Amino acid sequence: MTRAALLVLADGRFPAGGHAHSGGAEEAVKAGRITGPESLESFCRGRLHTAGLVAAGIAAAAAAGADPAELDAAADARTPSPALRLVGRKLGRQLMRAARAVWPSAELDALACQFPKGAHQAVVLGLAARSAGLGPEDAAYCAVYESVSGPTSAVVRLLSLDPFAAVGVLGRLAPELDRVVDRAVSAGVAVLDGGVGVLPSASGPLLEIGAEVHAGWAVRLFAS
Repeated sequence: MTRAALLVLADGRFPAGGHAHSGGAEEAVKAGRITGPESLESFCRGRLHTAGLVAAGIAAAAAAGADPAELDAAADARTPSPALRLVGRKLGRQLMRAARAVWPSAELDALACQFPKGAHQAVVLGLAARSAGLGPEDAAYCAVYESVSGPTSAVVRLLSLDPFAAVGVLGRLAPELDRVVDRAVSAGVAVLDGGVGVLPSASGPLLEIGAEVHAGWAVRLFAS
């Protein structure tokens, strides 16, 4: 296992398309739910324990060797918003392109053929980690970190937020990221014996509703 590969996969400069997405933050800013560091922290905490936990569990399961087609169906079932399902597959397609260029593998090739329009991002992330020689915990950490770092970076641009205040949010959330990863990995590994039904199914209704609202905007800074 190479930890350097984890740094590459988690790097915000890795060309996986995440920079174009706000993780729901753009709509939350316009709706007045994010106005500064404190409300940003609350937003990220909610996202971490819902969308972040679900994505991390699926990514961990994929890295552990669970059936990617079953995991993709599980991701669909845990994403009520059509807009977010579309986003998940677009991000998965972009991540697939990057991962196959860096860590080519038969498993990534097979997934790309099976889902020509893109598998869900969390599924691709888990297989990318596996192809890079990483494990379920590594995949889960990438997923939970992306779930909070994306909105934080977006809000710096949306509100001209002090970057030092923004990174402080991430620092304060770090212990919770560890706890969410522990839950996600336990569930992800359990899929091998218990099936996808054991995966987390936490829901963030405002994220789902906000995604549908955001998708209807004629002008927006971020794709989601």
